[in-house]
Parts: sequence; structure tokens; C-alpha cells
Amino acid sequence: MPTVHLIIKGKVQGVFYRVRAKKTAYKNGITGWVRNTPAGDVEMMATASQNALDSFIEWCRKGPAAAKVSNVEVTEKEEQLFDEFTIIRD
Repeated sequence: MPTVHLIIKGKVQGVFYRVRAKKTAYKNGITGWVRNTPAGDVEMMATASQNALDSFIEWCRKGPAAAKVSNVEVTEKEEQLFDEFTIIRD
């Protein structure tokens, strides 16, 4: 299955982006992780079917209601397997 690395930029911290991303990923059978970055972005790794990832990436471009996403950088990676979708709190 495909794996993607995402960097979401904009007003994405302090708006429950990670929590909503986890719920959206779980609902769509996506595994991986999400975390905040020191630069104020949100970073994710996600593995799923291509259709599920395409849908998830579209959700990431909007995010939760309070978010203001300015850009989503998507990089394809070699397949990585995860047991679930987790929030990493550094």
C-alpha cells in the first residue's frame, strides 16, 4: 500500500487538527502518525489504499473548521506499515 509524508502549513496548531486527523484516518482505514512541528506546522505519515489516501489528503487541505490551511506538501515514500494512527506528542 502507498505511504505518504505530509506537511500541513497555515493555522493548524491549537485548532484540534491532530485529533480530527486521527478520527478521519481511523474512519478511512489509514494507519500512521501525526505530530506538531516546532515550526508551527503539522507533520504526518500515512499508509492506506490510494483511494483512502487521496480522500485523506483532500481532508488535510481543509482540516477542522477552525484551521486555515495554506499549503499541503505531499511526498510519496516507500511503504511503511503501522499498527494504527497515533498522535505523537513531543
